[in-house]
Formats: sequence, structure tokens, C-alpha cells
Amino acid sequence: MYSLLLAVIYLAFISLGLPDSLLGAAWPAMRQMFGVPISNMGMVSMIISGGTICSSLMSERLTRKLSTQIVTLISVFLTAAALMGFSSATEFWMLCLWAVPYGLGAGAIDAALNNYVALHYTSRHMSWLHCFWGVGTIVSPYVMSYALSQGSWPMGYKIVSYIQFGIVLILALALPLWKVNQKPSDAETASKPALGVVGALKLRGAPSLLMGFFAYCAAESTTMLWTSSYLVNTRGVSEELAAAFASLFFIGITVGRFLSGFISDRLGDRKMIRLGTCITLAGVVLIALPLGNDLPTLAGFIVIGLGCAPIYPCIIHSTPSNFGAENAQAIIGIQMASAYTGSTFMPPLFGLLAGKIGLNILPLFIGFFFVLMIFMIERTYNTVSKKPA
Repeated sequence: MYSLLLAVIYLAFISLGLPDSLLGAAWPAMRQMFGVPISNMGMVSMIISGGTICSSLMSERLTRKLSTQIVTLISVFLTAAALMGFSSATEFWMLCLWAVPYGLGAGAIDAALNNYVALHYTSRHMSWLHCFWGVGTIVSPYVMSYALSQGSWPMGYKIVSYIQFGIVLILALALPLWKVNQKPSDAETASKPALGVVGALKLRGAPSLLMGFFAYCAAESTTMLWTSSYLVNTRGVSEELAAAFASLFFIGITVGRFLSGFISDRLGDRKMIRLGTCITLAGVVLIALPLGNDLPTLAGFIVIGLGCAPIYPCIIHSTPSNFGAENAQAIIGIQMASAYTGSTFMPPLFGLLAGKIGLNILPLFIGFFFVLMIFMIERTYNTVSKKPA
């Protein structure tokens, strides 16, 4: 039952990744149908991000009241319903309306399952959990590509919605499996008052952890969104080749997380974070080198993806050991909120800076955030290791 439950959790994380790359893939066709500017995609994504931030901050109270399995079941249902709503939208405001449950569902799944795996499974399993998120992000663009080849972007949303509803059914049937990890102390923990956001922020090391996580997600999301533009506008790479290598960044993260699972238990979370940071900075140097050959630059983005792979899951997995199992859900909830804040606001900030200075500042921008991240994470580890007995 232990392994079967883990498989169900992996499936739920695929469901988290499935919708993430749909909007970007479908937007050129969607905006033409709705007759809105290309920039309106930012409005939809901001609403989704707002929902994820809110549900992440509420995750501790929701999980204590309903349990992880029920929160997961409801959240996947919300995203499935929202995707079906997207497929039936005939006006732009309808997209904005359906973006609310979409974001609320995504944030609740993320925080609840990350906490559950951090508490009950090893660092290896946390790496593989996030690997399966990558599987979802890789699959959905192909689904949308097929739908667009048939001249119907709503079909892509419907197909992914049907997949999500199928996962809802599997999660409902699998509810008895969650008893395998239940402990007598769980009921006592659930009955205690929630720590809350304010209480979590008062814990030693929490502010620096959140700043480090914010910085990591700022660097990762900026790289994801601006790779193609950087290659085309600063290196003169063709749009087709740039798109291909931008997709390899996602593949690098997914493959890297799969490989990380084989060594993370041996090295431990802190060493894996350090190793990942060194690899990302090596990738940043590669893309910054002023060489006439584009191969080092193209390879640099893949290297950054590989370096990013262990950082996110290892930061999450180390939370219970750093702050205590009883505080983990509250900390992970605000970690998710800080992550979404970084990934929502920093890529547009880079766009503003690039418009005034030039896209060639990308290596400096993401390098700054990777350095800030490792500084803050190391500060967190040093702080929690000096806690009074």
C-alpha cells in the first residue's frame, strides 16, 4: 500500500503540471478568437497566480480541517472544472472568471502534497515527485498542438480536463490508501491551533528561507519565459531552433530531477542544493560568454535546467527537519506563496529592464537571483542549526 499510495501521489502531481503549459501554447489562437491584445495573457496568468498564493497561505488550515487526501481530491476537481470552463468560454471575461478556481486548486495541491511527501517519504521521492510535475508540463503542449492542428484550441482544454476528471476518480477510489501513513500523533497535531502565517514568519530562519525560495523561483521562471527571446534577439538564433532549446530547459529539469533521486538520499538536501547552484551558475557563465559560436549558449540553458532540478524539491524536503514536522505545513504553505510571488512578478520586471537596457542582461539578472538564493538558504541552515535547545 505504501508504494501504491506513492504512485497515486505522483499521478496527482502530473495533474498539477498538466495545465501549467496550456495557456502559453494556446494563447496565440485564443486571443484571436476573443479579439484581445497579446498582453492580456498576463492578466489571466496573474489571476491564476493570485489564486495559488491565496490557497497556499490557507493550506495549513485546510489540511488540518480536511486532511491532505481530501484537499488533493477537491483541488484536482477544481482544476478539472476550471479547464472545462476555459474550453467553453466565449468571452475573455469568462477566462478571467474560470482562472480563479484554476489558481485556487493548483496552490492547494502544491502545498498539501509537498508537505505530505516531505513528512512521510525520503528526499529521493521528493525529487521524483517534482519530476512527475515536469512530465505533466511536457505532455500538455503536445495535447494542445494536436488540438490546434484540428483547428480547435478548446479541444485541447477539454482533453486535459477529461484527464483531470479521470485522476479525480482515481483519487476518490484511492482514499483508503492514505491510512498507511497515519500515526496516532496525527490526530493530536491536527487538534492543535494552526500556526498561521504570522506565527510561521516568527520562526527562526523562516524569513531567510522565504527570501531564498522567492529568489530561486524568480530565476527559474525568468529563464523559462525569456530563453527564446534571448536567443533570437541577442544571438541571432532562428526562432525554430530557439524554441527547441527553450523546451530542452524543461526537459533538463525533468531529467535532472529523475537523476537526482538516485543520489539525493546519499548526499542530503543541503549538499544537493549546493551542487545544483554550482551547476546553474556554470550554465549562467556559458550563456554569458561572448563567443562567436552559439553552442555554449545553447548548452548553457540546458545546464541551468539540470542545475535547477534538485533545488526546489530539496528546499521543500528539508523543511520538516529544519522547522519541525508540526510547523511544516504552515512553512511550506508560505513557501509556495513566496514561490508564486517570485515567478509572477520577476519575469515582467526583467521585461521592463530588458526594454530599457537590452536582453543581454539576462545572465546577470538570473545569476543575481541564484546567488541571492544560495546565500539565503545557507543563512537559513546556519540559523536553524544554532537554535536554542
